[in-house]
Amino acid sequence: MNKPIEKSSRLRLHYLDGLRGLAALYVVLVHIEPKLGATLPLFWSLFGKTLKYGGFAVAIFIALSGYVLMLPVSRSQSGYISSTLVDYIKRRSRRILPPYYAALLFSLLLAFAVFLLENVSEFRWNEIAGEGPFSPKFTFIDVLSHLLLVHNLSPVTHMTINPPMWSVATEWQIYFIFPLILLPVWRRFGLLASVITAFVISLLPIYLFNGLFESASPWYLGVFALGMAAAEIGFSTKPKLVEMRNSLPWGALSIMFNLVAFITEWRKLGLHIWIGHSFFGIASACLFIYCTKFITDGKKAPLILKIFEHPLAVDLGTISYSLYLTHGPILSLVRYGLFNLQLPAGAFATASYLFGTIASLIFAYLFYLLFEKPFMSNFLQKRKLQDTNFQHPTNTKKL
Repeated sequence: MNKPIEKSSRLRLHYLDGLRGLAALYVVLVHIEPKLGATLPLFWSLFGKTLKYGGFAVAIFIALSGYVLMLPVSRSQSGYISSTLVDYIKRRSRRILPPYYAALLFSLLLAFAVFLLENVSEFRWNEIAGEGPFSPKFTFIDVLSHLLLVHNLSPVTHMTINPPMWSVATEWQIYFIFPLILLPVWRRFGLLASVITAFVISLLPIYLFNGLFESASPWYLGVFALGMAAAEIGFSTKPKLVEMRNSLPWGALSIMFNLVAFITEWRKLGLHIWIGHSFFGIASACLFIYCTKFITDGKKAPLILKIFEHPLAVDLGTISYSLYLTHGPILSLVRYGLFNLQLPAGAFATASYLFGTIASLIFAYLFYLLFEKPFMSNFLQKRKLQDTNFQHPTNTKKL
């Protein structure tokens, strides 16, 4: 018989960071443009076909957010987020906004540099050479919508400046729906009702108002709720959920729903994209329960959990948000540099993946140190403790 989970124990789920890091690296590879007119060699052509599922990586990010934010709620006695709603928003703002605005500023400065070069020299931004997730051509409305984190709501603005940022706006909006709608529904009507509510809210505008807000991929709210469900199933003390946690084959279910996700994503079937993403969200939720159960039960980790918990994967997860925010402009700059070398198709593809990935990782790490780490909770707590110790009367001296 498994020991009950101690709610007061400190649980370390390093695999979540590893999974987040690998997903971010996949997004970088997806956004590399290895083509340059000529047909790619067979290997690179086949490799490119494995990089057509960037939406699945975003689904992992969103499901992870739902899982992580729901964890303390599921493990608490109250069923509420810790502290007040205002404090919750402050914590989310501190974690998300400083790196986001820093990356936005970097993108705008880079665009301004392109503008200056075009006006003081013969340089002209080549759309083919700079093809990728960055655009130096945008309007004031583009900038304003990015500043307000609403650019994802319009097909006109959601892919401008730094295209991957659209999902940050979607996640930011979900942060408000979570405590204001999903948690109250969960407390009053249960877990299933919360998941259904999330999908109804997200899909109604698409089907009732002719695709309204479809550019924001609102179905990720449902994926977020699936992450919430995984946390509740993984840590609830309710008899039915405990039985579900201990009886269902979560690993096999994750594999099955992964297969369904890839099948429903097949374009020839003509299904809406939200269906494949939702099945992948279910697969991710099952994976979270599967991996966490091995940790809480103290069992030997399976291979997939060892991969996610590998130090390199965990380190990658540490900088994953910075990597996601900044890789677009970096990839475009690398492509621009390689474009002028007039390399053969195979060499250009090889160099694009190699140097694009390395440059993105290096820049993301530096960006993380400057604009993300100082705003993380643990860092702030340690700094506050150091400041308190320094200011303690026994440690101060009159000058």
